[in-house]
Amino acid sequence: MTVYRILNGKSDDSVFTVPPETTLTEAAKILAEKRIGTVVISKDGKVADGILSERDVVRVLAMRGAGVLADRVTDHMTTKLVTCTRKDTAESVMQKMTAGRFRHMPVVEEGQMVGIISLGDAVKARLSEVSMEKDALEGMIMGH
Repeated sequence: MTVYRILNGKSDDSVFTVPPETTLTEAAKILAEKRIGTVVISKDGKVADGILSERDVVRVLAMRGAGVLADRVTDHMTTKLVTCTRKDTAESVMQKMTAGRFRHMPVVEEGQMVGIISLGDAVKARLSEVSMEKDALEGMIMGH
């Protein structure tokens, strides 16, 4: 299954972005209110400059304490983004995320974000594919 099909099947395909001057407190509030694991940092809402996850926030809080919440997201975001396109497969996305130990990947085409895919989205799509393949094989064996 392709990223294109996964994005089309999502009930909400929006990407939550925050500007670089956003504080960690503000970003954490957005993560909690929207019940999402990641926000993309973007100056214009179209180009991904970085990504900040719940794990990033927890990690820096544990290391430096609550005072860090006044820091800007740009101080703690991941800037070396791994991205995919709508043509990529769920399997290739899962491999990249597993190898890189991250759970969210911006979908970028021609330098612009067109969506975001989570490891959960990719796993769900792959499980659906495996289930359909299993059903087809069972049908072939049973002579249907």
